[in-house]
Parts: sequence; C-alpha cells; structure tokens
Amino acid sequence: MSDTREQILEQIKEQGELVRQLKASKESKEKLPLAPSSEGRAMSTSVGQQLKAQQQQQLQEQQQQQQQQMHKIDEEVSRLLALKAKLGGDAAPANQKFTLKTPKGTRDYAPQQMTLRQGVLDKIVQVFKRHGGEAIDTPVFELKEVLTGKYGEDSKLIYDLKDQGGEILSMRYDLTVPLARYLAMNKISSIKRYHIAKVYRRDNPAMTRGRYREFYQCDFDIAGTYDPMLADAECVKIVAEVLDTLDIGDYVIKLNHRQLLDGMFEACGVPPNNFRAICSAVDKLDKSPWAEVRKEMVEEKGLDGATADRIGEYVRLSGGAELVEQLLADPKLKAVPNAVKGLEGMQLLLKYCSLFGLEQRVSFDLSLARGLDYYTGVIYEGVLKAEPGSTGSPVKTLQNGDQAPEQGGTVGSVAGGGRYDNLVGMFDPRGKAVPCVGVSIGVERIFSVLEAKFAASKVKLRTNDVEVYVASAHKGLHEQRLRVLNQLWDAGIKAEHSYKVNPKLLVQLQHCEEHQIPLAIVLGDAELAQGIVKLREVRTRQESNVTLAELPAEIRRRLQE
Repeated sequence: MSDTREQILEQIKEQGELVRQLKASKESKEKLPLAPSSEGRAMSTSVGQQLKAQQQQQLQEQQQQQQQQMHKIDEEVSRLLALKAKLGGDAAPANQKFTLKTPKGTRDYAPQQMTLRQGVLDKIVQVFKRHGGEAIDTPVFELKEVLTGKYGEDSKLIYDLKDQGGEILSMRYDLTVPLARYLAMNKISSIKRYHIAKVYRRDNPAMTRGRYREFYQCDFDIAGTYDPMLADAECVKIVAEVLDTLDIGDYVIKLNHRQLLDGMFEACGVPPNNFRAICSAVDKLDKSPWAEVRKEMVEEKGLDGATADRIGEYVRLSGGAELVEQLLADPKLKAVPNAVKGLEGMQLLLKYCSLFGLEQRVSFDLSLARGLDYYTGVIYEGVLKAEPGSTGSPVKTLQNGDQAPEQGGTVGSVAGGGRYDNLVGMFDPRGKAVPCVGVSIGVERIFSVLEAKFAASKVKLRTNDVEVYVASAHKGLHEQRLRVLNQLWDAGIKAEHSYKVNPKLLVQLQHCEEHQIPLAIVLGDAELAQGIVKLREVRTRQESNVTLAELPAEIRRRLQE
C-alpha cells in the first residue's frame, strides 16, 4: 500500500532535518584548524619533521572524511527530492497530466494568420513612412508611477507586476504614455514616430467577443510646436490612407474637439469637477442608447436630469461645416470661450480635410468623446460602416478589442486618436510641454475583419516566400542539390529542398503545389553531365533546360514576368 500524504510529509521533514545536521557537522569540522602545538614548536628538528608528517596524514584523513560527508549529503538530498517528487513538488512525475492552453485573454497565431497580419502591418508601415515616420520601441513594462492616473477610469485595467528589486512596475496599457515618457526623458521637442507593439490590459477576457488581454497597437504621432490643425489634419489623412490601402470596406472618420465638449458641458450646467466623468459617460454612446447613458449620468454620476437632457440635445448632432456654423450661432455656446475655441478649431480642421480630399470621409460628431484623460484638443475615430444587405448585428470593436452594439449602421472602430498637449509636461521636471497629436490604428479589429473575409472566400494564403524548390529526379543527387542551393542562396534567391537524401520526385512536386512555390529545379544525372538542369513552372508544369551558369538570372527573369 502506498504511503499517505501525511507520512510522506513527515518523511520530508525528517529527511530535511538530517540534511541540515549533516551540513552543520561538515561546517563545524571545516572550522577546526590544524596547527602545531607550542610544545611541538620547541622540539628538535627531527621531532618537528615527524610532527609535520603526522599533520599531513591527519589532513589527508580529514579531506577523505569531508568527501565522504559530501557524498552522504548528496545522497540524502537526492532522497529528499525524491520524496518531494512523490508528493508532487518541484520535480513532478514524468507521467503527470496537465492541460495545455494559452493564458486567459491571449491566443496563438498560425502561419496563415501571421502571414495575413504581417501583410497588414507592412502596408500600414508604408503609409507611416510616406509621411516621414521614424520607428521607435519602448519597454513592455514601465514604472507604475509613469502609467498611474493617465487613463481616467480605465486605470484599473493596468497590469501590475510584483516588486522587482525595489521597482514597482506595470505592463504598458498603450503606446502613447510610453512615448510621452520617452520624449521627456530624452529632452526631445519634435519627432514624427510610429510604433507597432503589444500592449496589455487587465480586462475580463471575452474571446468570443474579441476582447483580449494582450493585443497589438499601431501608432503614429507628431510631436512639436506647430501652427493649428496642420499636424492634426495630416493624422486624419493618415487614417484615411491606411483604410483605403487595406480595402476593408466603407468607413467614416468621426471628428470632435475636447474643448468643445468641455464648453458644451459648461453651457449645459455640468460642474467643472464632473467634466471627465460625464465625458466618460458620453463616450459610451457608440455602444449604448441615449437612455442608458442618461441613466448613468443621473444615477451613477449624480448629474441633474435637466442638465443631462440639455447634453442629449447636443450629443446627438452630427454633420459637416454647416453644423459648425449652426453651433457658432448658438447663444448658449457663444457665451462659453472653450466652446467657441473648439468650434473655431473644428472649422479650420474641416477646411484642411477638404483640401486633402476627405469631405466624403469625415463627419463632425458631437457624440464622440474618447474617455482617455490626456486628450486636450481634436479627437477622431475611424469607423467601418455596415455593408449593404448585411444581416449581422452591427457591433463596435473598441481599442482594447472589446465589441459592443453600434448605433447608426456602423460595424466597428478601427482607428482612434487626438491631440494631447500636456502629457509630456507631466514627466518633465520643469513641466515643459511638448504638444502632440497622434492616431492609433485598431489592427486587431482589422485582422479579424480580414480573417473573416479570407475564411469566407476559402482562399489559402501563402505562408512562405520561397521562390524556387530544388528537386532531384532519382537517388544519389542530394550533394548536387546542396551545391545548387548554395549557388541560389549566394545569389539572394529564396530556395529550399527536401531534407531526405532520396525523396520521391512526385512528393517534391506536390510540396511545391501545396505551398504555392512558383518554380522548381529538377536535377538529373544526364542533364548535370551536360551542365544543365530542368526549370519547371509549377502552375503550368512546363519545363525547359537552363545552364547552371545562367540559372540565377533566368529565375529572376521568370519571377518578374
């Protein structure tokens, strides 16, 4: 009958005590010096030599005893580890069963998914570079104090780490606050940067609704002191170029101004210390009906019902330049300087967007609030529209991957950003401000849209870039394959072959077709004796003879056709 858990624990306790005693005994013996006595020092040279010989013998015996003691300690430690393994400790049994899964809120990506994702990111980077963007990178975690208080109500979603040698760290929540820290720390007053990396949010994961704890963000920001709305309009243009390049469907870019929102709240009678809380509630209008948002304002935020109703009259408005003119004539808003400044800024932004050819792509929307505390000026959001005839329920995907019902026939948010002029100053010892404006592309939402499209079309994405496959027609040609491969690699051509010495030709050609490799080189003894190989077009199965010397040039020519 096997030992009980209590018996094993008792044995571990006894074994541990034995190991401690053995180690203590060893250490006490090591402290005993072997020194000649005072009597020995007074003896004659002859007697002294005898004593020295005895001491050397004693030293050898002591070393042997120490080795035996160490061997015994090692044996007892091994027994202790075996007992722990029996209990299920650090050294787990080889046959232990456990569940293989990714952590909550994360997922693996197969080669097809990674090919799709990399293709999207490459296109986005090309747009960023077209506008002069430079790449940077920052640590995946920051000092907690850097992140705390920058995200309003969302600060509770920051992933905290254990104390790391006296530093309290947190996983980055987005890429904007790390940028501000980077600018302040390095005394940088102007930069156009892009940054593509993973961020982390301690949200309740809902994988079926696209909410993840680890996901990519893709940011472009312009930092520096410039004239009003020039950099802001370019960021809006970048959003449009990215969405046009990716061709994921019709979209609209909603625009608003944080100063206008604050001015609107003031005109409606919202107490100044309640602006951010009410702004956070308004931000939920894209995924909740007005009745629910009003209820939150009144019952949770403590706002007067009449004040909430006045806000409701404004936040349901949207349009273009004509709406700006209408609001500039509004007596309530005209009396509030913040509202006037915000409207004048919107007027200039819409003018620049028109010069960029974006009249049909942008919409001035007073319901757009974006809850992050650091925005100070223009805010914007790119939203996919529902496809005609779509029977699916419209949803919005938030920046953290969360999906929720969307009003007005739109499908989901795929980009967002705005101006944040005070964030860098929070980190500068002298409070020096560096005005910034930027945009974050919601690549996770874009990935999911494109994945769904490819799944519906049954199109198989190519997951490698191999241009030519080196095959052998019969046995005994693997060394010749290696020579040809080396020639192609040295010429910069992407090539591969079978890792079997004598693969079957049919299997090799089937590999080319399955992996969509465009060209294959077929080696044969007769052809090699003449210094030629057969170059095969995999799709048409047409073959032609090519000399080894001309092979790289001919492959390049075929690939360009």
